[in-house]
Amino acid sequence: MAGITRDFLTKKLLITFETSEDVTGQYDDIQGKILTIEAKKYRKRRSLDANAMLWACLGDIAAALNTDKWAVYLRMLRRYGKFTYIIVKPEAVESMKVQWRECEVIGDIKVNGQNAVQMLCYFGSSTYNTQEFSVLLEGVISEMKEMRLHAPTSGDMRRSLQLWEKQHRGDYVEKKEEEKRGTDSKDQEHRTGDPSSE
Repeated sequence: MAGITRDFLTKKLLITFETSEDVTGQYDDIQGKILTIEAKKYRKRRSLDANAMLWACLGDIAAALNTDKWAVYLRMLRRYGKFTYIIVKPEAVESMKVQWRECEVIGDIKVNGQNAVQMLCYFGSSTYNTQEFSVLLEGVISEMKEMRLHAPTSGDMRRSLQLWEKQHRGDYVEKKEEEKRGTDSKDQEHRTGDPSSE
């Protein structure tokens, strides 16, 4: 709350608020209208990593559309996700649908005179790097804004991506250390093996 004053004649209070978000795009919709505003004491939200933020946003969209988060997630992958094209035998189409997070049949083609099917397959977000995840998350947040849902700020999104990247970097380092320990252990076993083999 930025300030509070009382009108001398009407005795009504004039309360001024500051916002960290850019709401200029909503001003025309509310200008001159009677609003119901609820003010609550600010509580700092726990920082979410980008994955947690993504699923929180998907949940809000799903609730607004009266559907489930998974359906919204697959829709967002098709719009903002990473994909590749593959060509498979006709009998392998159903298996590919099980293997990939989301995929679409593009159409039938011929490869060296043989029947084949071209498919568009989308990678699950767990395989994304920071840039790819950023594109997906920005797309989801833009959808929230178009639906006039309360969306995370750009600052919140940036911090969440930093947390996500830090977590993934830590997982990568830990995996490499485990692999190194496994290699060192095998080397040690080889060195301390049966002396008669030397």
